[in-house]
Amino acid sequence: MGTYHLDRLSVMLVEDNAFVRDTLSNLLRSFEIRKLVTCENGVQAIDFLKAAGGPNNPGGVDLIISDLIMSPANGLLLLRWVRAAKESPNRFMPFIMMSGAADNDYVNAARDMGVSEFLAKPFSVDSVYKRLMELIDYPRQFVTTHNYHGPDRRRRREPAPNGVERREATEDDITIVYSGEKKKAKKDSGVWYFRLPNRLKEKVGGMGMKGGGALPQDLLEQAEAELDRSSANFTDWALEYLSQLSNLCTEALLAPGARGEHFHKINLLAHELRGQGGTFGYPLISVFGKMLYECTMEGCKETDAAVEVVKAHIDAMRAVLREKIMGDGGAIGRELLQGLQVAVKEKTGQILKLEEDEPGW
Repeated sequence: MGTYHLDRLSVMLVEDNAFVRDTLSNLLRSFEIRKLVTCENGVQAIDFLKAAGGPNNPGGVDLIISDLIMSPANGLLLLRWVRAAKESPNRFMPFIMMSGAADNDYVNAARDMGVSEFLAKPFSVDSVYKRLMELIDYPRQFVTTHNYHGPDRRRRREPAPNGVERREATEDDITIVYSGEKKKAKKDSGVWYFRLPNRLKEKVGGMGMKGGGALPQDLLEQAEAELDRSSANFTDWALEYLSQLSNLCTEALLAPGARGEHFHKINLLAHELRGQGGTFGYPLISVFGKMLYECTMEGCKETDAAVEVVKAHIDAMRAVLREKIMGDGGAIGRELLQGLQVAVKEKTGQILKLEEDEPGW
């Protein structure tokens, strides 16, 4: 197996959370990615891409890693611009979308807009590394139709479900493009396949490299050490977010009948806590953050009892940080979860259940 040299790549990282942006930047630099462009949101990213041009230009980038939920332009809007805009420097740009809200609706929306890979938060060195290797070793052909432009959404050719007729055009009916060389379709089906050279592999592995490649083990260990260093600062970051949540609760109680903006901000903060806890060794923060995120989504109740539910989540997360409960917390973690569920039930009559597939639990 060959060795990849990621210092030959230029990567754009788009993330609105400064702590996470710095953490992921340091992790990528541990992989020896030196040409790293960081942006705080989709608007900054689009402005940069317009000015920089394509990957063959000195300021161009080879791939994008972007958070999904950002303001004023989120990751989906950035992806749509990259895939569809006339000003896009490269409509075939490899694009990794990441989010703590890795729910089916978000994943499907990103998939339908032409995302290359999806990275769920909380992330790890291994999950980031695997997504990068997937782009390099197994790039998918691009498909263009009247309503889609992006990587082939079928990673594997599977039989159609029972009772479902699947009509597929043969390659004789499709326009296939190989690096500018066009083959006219015998019958126009409105479908184009782009089977382009693997530019990423050519860059990191060298022209003519055969077979797969990997990073040296010492770089992966270096990245793990870098993530551990970032974990030491996570408590301060999380406590600041919990302080903001507490202030929002106080403000909400003073504004009965006008709490929509308060709960919207609470939901965004919960999303951040949901996405980061597990990355830094506190999966219980991700668990409780997800529970808070789901009970404060648009359309939620905005009663005094609902504010008290938010406070119960804050108390549970502060306990995790105060007692430095790493991992699943064992018996203490289960006790905190049960206590939170009891508090929610007392206030609302509902029980927030933990999903069995919750990451890190």
